Amino acid sequence: MNSTKLVAIVAHDAGGAEILASYVAQSRITCRFILAGPAVNVFRRRLGMIEILSLTEGLSSCDAVLCGTSWQSDLEWTAIDQAQRAGIRVASFLDHWVNYPERFIRNGVQHLPDELWVGDEYAEKMAAMHFPDIPVLLVPNPHFSDIKREISELMPDQAKTRSGGEILFVSENISDHARLRYADERYWGYTEFDAIEYLLQNRVALGVQIDGVVIRPHPSDAPGKYEPIKNLYAGFVRVGGDIPLLNEIAAADIIAGCQSMAMVVGLLAQKRVVSCIPPGGPECSLPQKQILQLRDQVLASNVDSAVQCLLPFR
Repeated sequence: MNSTKLVAIVAHDAGGAEILASYVAQSRITCRFILAGPAVNVFRRRLGMIEILSLTEGLSSCDAVLCGTSWQSDLEWTAIDQAQRAGIRVASFLDHWVNYPERFIRNGVQHLPDELWVGDEYAEKMAAMHFPDIPVLLVPNPHFSDIKREISELMPDQAKTRSGGEILFVSENISDHARLRYADERYWGYTEFDAIEYLLQNRVALGVQIDGVVIRPHPSDAPGKYEPIKNLYAGFVRVGGDIPLLNEIAAADIIAGCQSMAMVVGLLAQKRVVSCIPPGGPECSLPQKQILQLRDQVLASNVDSAVQCLLPFR
């Protein structure tokens, strides 16, 4: 966006906020901030103690609007509608590779921006397919460039050698998302608890000794959500999330999840990354081919075991 314009930045969820905060820091555009939820801490961590305005205040004299896309909130959806009614051009930065149409619909009502921004060629193709009538602008993901720089500084300090491995499971609030949007926490055929249990029960399929599993809660998870799992697997599972994501990724050997953006961050850190969506759930929608599918690993492990059983005695 033109640096001479006054841009209203609108965000609620953490994923979109990380991208927008990095973009603002790198582009040095003049902004007003309309933030709520996890986005507040993301922006203040990145930019300091910025002033946060209401939607009405923020839109009152801006020249353009740049939004994230949230599932936990209607903030961006409402901002698109109000800005367009006021004749203000709106761009939305898509921060993932899933559920593009649903991001702009609430109660059957669709509010689409004037322009879509995406961070990579995968997203560019998907956005063009879903929204053929809206311009799609490829803006190399500014958050990823920040992550690569931070990883290069962090990894030498976190290097370690050991025979086994620790898994970091980056959780997603799948059940709440499904319940909020579809009134059914198992709308996608599984929950985050199913995925964690599938990982724990099938970790041998990863082919290495696993010394422990750290569950990193999603920012929208309720406190204590994973305590029952930690107690069930006492001494093997612990709950993390009390240090920055990059530090936890750097300290782990394997990054696991369902289809979280944090798994892509794991790839940027050159970690082994595994999707743990169990049978009955959909295929992982992350487009990065380096991500292993645990159910494929389990199937291959079962086939190997069956073949060994059929080999003749020697």
